[in-house]
Amino acid sequence: MEHSDLQYLTIDLPEDIKKLKWYGDFERAKRIIDLRLEKDIPIPLRKRLELEKWILKRLPVTYIYTEEQALKKLQETLEGVTKEELERLQDEGAIEWIFVNGQMRYKDNFVENLLKTRKELWSRLKDACVVEEQTRSGKLLDQMILNMKEKGGLAYRMRIRASLKVEKGAERIGEFIRVHLPVPVEKGQVKNFRLLKTCMEPVLVSPPDYPQRTVCMETNLEPGQEFWIEYEFENHTRYTRLNEGCQQKELKSEAQNQEEKKSKTQGEKWDRQSPEQQNQKLQPDDSLTSYLEEQLPHIRFTPYLRELTQQVTEGERNPLRKARKIYDYITTHIMYSFVRQYATIDNLPEYMATGMKGDCGIYALLFITMCRIAKIPARWQAGLYATPLTIGCHDWAQFYIEPYGWLYADCSFGGSAWRGGNRERWDFYFGNLDPFRIPMCSEFQQEFMPPKSFLREDPYDNQSGEAEYDDRGLIGKLEYQTEKQVVEIEEIPFK
Repeated sequence: MEHSDLQYLTIDLPEDIKKLKWYGDFERAKRIIDLRLEKDIPIPLRKRLELEKWILKRLPVTYIYTEEQALKKLQETLEGVTKEELERLQDEGAIEWIFVNGQMRYKDNFVENLLKTRKELWSRLKDACVVEEQTRSGKLLDQMILNMKEKGGLAYRMRIRASLKVEKGAERIGEFIRVHLPVPVEKGQVKNFRLLKTCMEPVLVSPPDYPQRTVCMETNLEPGQEFWIEYEFENHTRYTRLNEGCQQKELKSEAQNQEEKKSKTQGEKWDRQSPEQQNQKLQPDDSLTSYLEEQLPHIRFTPYLRELTQQVTEGERNPLRKARKIYDYITTHIMYSFVRQYATIDNLPEYMATGMKGDCGIYALLFITMCRIAKIPARWQAGLYATPLTIGCHDWAQFYIEPYGWLYADCSFGGSAWRGGNRERWDFYFGNLDPFRIPMCSEFQQEFMPPKSFLREDPYDNQSGEAEYDDRGLIGKLEYQTEKQVVEIEEIPFK
């Protein structure tokens, strides 16, 4: 399979295979696919079935708990949990599950997901550390927002260690292995990147501005071998004040008021223009055209998403306020939820828009897709979120509005702020971004450089790392583990 074959995920599966897949009889589904592949079938269907065999190997990997085990785990975490409550949470879409051989299996991090999204459960926690961590993180973000508004931006120097290790049962000692570990893309907010240390020499490093940048290592595998890198960079993130038509009123200095008045005047000028004048200005230059187009299989202008976008933006012509309406809808209507591996979902934005749940990357993709439908250029940015308190994978979006240029939208953080009643933070993440980001992707669904020989474990995003032997790729979490560590982080003067 090739990276370009992902477009064939737009083809629906034959019904018998689909039935077996969602019943959880993965082995029989694979046998039927093999029988079909022996026949003379159309090339697009052949490509789709080959992709599905790859998906079926990965689909059940993170669904590890039976119903009894899930109930026990939840009871170990919360006071007074009953089987009826577990079923209710499942019916409300708060718990991720699938069938495996006709029996329900719950996702490995379903408890963490509940605690992340349902604060009403915190009072029943047997260990209050979760509440303390959430509170500290929230205070850090609120102080950051105040500082960014006061200073016009913030900057941090970060030193990060990333590693990958093959599980003992998947080790093939002495055989060739290729490992990719992600590093920051040197554009936008990233300055002064340095690769400090690597576990071996030589290594292959993608060009500085490559859209999904990695350090690639090739060797013959040794017992217990760990692949690791250490790097540092600076993140300089500017604060952009948008006009009051898109954000709440707040106390501002005279200079800030003058800046906002200028921005508001530009917005009013837009509103006074005729639709013909507005349409003429909305014609993108060549550098923006690709950010208005579909990108199969996920950034797809389906009839449902077209109608949803029209409903959400109805009556609005100003592109900034259109984007704000899209942001408001997504952050106030859709619940955050951990999901299965992206490569096992056929259409990520529609998955969220119909199921009304999803994680940070699907938030970003739905926002990007709806913006593009609304004729607003939008694109992907992703990598890690790293503070003095935590580090983890994260995705967000950018959208283009004159006269500001590229702005940020983090619907995941925005949605969390909305659910917590923090309107200032909710406003901030439309147009702005905190400086605790490590952007490793400036585009969605890109090949590595040098490319992998086999389909990537995550063919869309690039946050943790991937590995492959000469004859196949390794399956993440099942056959290898990755880790990220903040070695050092400090605030520096913003430039």
